[in-house]
Amino acid sequence: MDNPAMNAIELIGDIDDQHQLHAQVPKELPTGQVRLIVLLSGEDEAGLMWAHGIAAEWSAQLQDPREDIYTLDNGRPVNAPR
Repeated sequence: MDNPAMNAIELIGDIDDQHQLHAQVPKELPTGQVRLIVLLSGEDEAGLMWAHGIAAEWSAQLQDPREDIYTLDNGRPVNAPR
């Protein structure tokens, strides 16, 4: 049998300025060679990737309690009578 069964695992990675691929894999994966298929984001996915990138970059800032400037008492519910 030339092609043994393969399992696919989706990972998100980054390519740096030196054209090196960086991705973190689950610890339960064994070490050794793997086969990679690289999918580049199209225009439709670019916005989603950008949003994930911003969320990762701003994670610490967004978790800072000093940034909680709004409370449940601000404004009114969307479904409130007008």
